[in-house]
Amino acid sequence: MRTELRIVAALGTLPEIHAYGGLAARRTGRDTVHLIGTAATPLGGDELDITIVVGPGASLVVRSVAATIALPSPATTFSRSHWRYEVAEGGSLDIDPEPMIVAGGARHHARTTVLIAPDAGIRVRERVQIGRSGEESGGWIGDVIADVGAVPLLRHRLELGADSACEDGIAAPRALDSELVYPDDRPAFTDGLVTSRLPLAAGGTLFTRVGRVLTENRSGRGPTGPLGEPRPAAVVPC
Repeated sequence: MRTELRIVAALGTLPEIHAYGGLAARRTGRDTVHLIGTAATPLGGDELDITIVVGPGASLVVRSVAATIALPSPATTFSRSHWRYEVAEGGSLDIDPEPMIVAGGARHHARTTVLIAPDAGIRVRERVQIGRSGEESGGWIGDVIADVGAVPLLRHRLELGADSACEDGIAAPRALDSELVYPDDRPAFTDGLVTSRLPLAAGGTLFTRVGRVLTENRSGRGPTGPLGEPRPAAVVPC
């Protein structure tokens, strides 16, 4: 199944929503939209294409009502999603959906493209868990390509689970909590080999934490909201 979702936010008007396939969205506030699954997706062979556009001076907050589960199908184990975010001059986008759960036997490739004006702001959070309880064989690949104007901001790939370079069957990471923020001038921070926040050369930061399972974070050093308040979800280190 192919799913297409397009959300357009403009200053002074309610966000426009155009949806087809297994994902829809509902306006839950003047500048807030929640994503809602309308069918079981992604299954093996499914493709999701989500585009979110924020116009000049507009603001948009995007959340989801539940976690997404990637499942294999009888035909293939692979599914794909492409998330594209465009933020114009003076605009602001804050996207923090519930986690992606990759079930045993499934493989999912998520590609995120960010195009943002130099004076705009964005926060993109992504959380992934490999396997439901007792499952170990799922696999996930995440690519992030972000530009500020004509300047590259980030080129990043991370793989988890089956077929990944770090897979060892003993203590390999099974969960990811990541956050891209622009602009952001917070300093670099690391905690062993599992947690880091790295300043980006073109501005902004990339926070990454990997571990065995997604869980609650009480340290206050995890991802932050648009005003800097701690967010509750993190991962348990390996």
